[in-house]
Amino acid sequence: MQADVLRAPVGPGAMHVERYGHGGTAVILLHGFGTCNFLWRAIAPAITAAGHTAYSVDLLGHGQSDRPLDADFGIAAQAEYLDAAMTVLRVSRAVIVGVDLGGDVAMKLAANRPDRVEKLVLINTPAFEELPAKEITQMQRRTARFAFSLTRGVMGAAPLLEGVLKGSVADPEHMPMKLIARYLAPFVGKDGAKHLLTLASAVNKADLDEDEYGEIKAPTLIIWGDEDKWVEPNLADRLVNAIPEARLVRLAGVARLVPEENPEHL
Repeated sequence: MQADVLRAPVGPGAMHVERYGHGGTAVILLHGFGTCNFLWRAIAPAITAAGHTAYSVDLLGHGQSDRPLDADFGIAAQAEYLDAAMTVLRVSRAVIVGVDLGGDVAMKLAANRPDRVEKLVLINTPAFEELPAKEITQMQRRTARFAFSLTRGVMGAAPLLEGVLKGSVADPEHMPMKLIARYLAPFVGKDGAKHLLTLASAVNKADLDEDEYGEIKAPTLIIWGDEDKWVEPNLADRLVNAIPEARLVRLAGVARLVPEENPEHL
């Protein structure tokens, strides 16, 4: 299915959005750290086939969205950019679906702009002291080990992002090298590794106060791939207990990137 490719100005830059279908309920799909809207390639058409409109979004600084030099790429700022993008797209209210860091952006929007969020779906979303999750802190520690390669050539980000992506699936066959290369594409170039580290350093626990979880009014579905090695196993239970109207569905045999490992079930 061919998507309508849109650009949504959000202040410091523009966000890349792909719209699938028209009518029904608006469903906004948010990727996480190290990925982009390509993550939703199997999900967005299925939403359209069900009679709804899917918007797969590249967060600012990610994918094909702009990456202004002085922009804030943190969770709180991304929620504001998403709010602005919804205005541009003429979407007053939507079901917001977020994987990983995208779920944190969705929660921030739901807590602060409840009128924007009809329902909320969180997929392996780090929270509490697990934010930022281990893949970011581990990647940051690995920068010293790969310092030489990070300064060389157009593939400098590869040693860092490859580990994040491989660690985000339970079955290595779900993250082949050609798929890693696709997710690496936005970080190709002499400044790619630097920008990846800039996005990592923007993830701050202080952007999502623990009190805000209790302020989320939207009915919330938490989907959890039980093989996620980047956060503690009990995080899903803590999150479902913190959000007033939440329920939890656990998926065995998959890790964080549920849209890659089990798109049919999702």
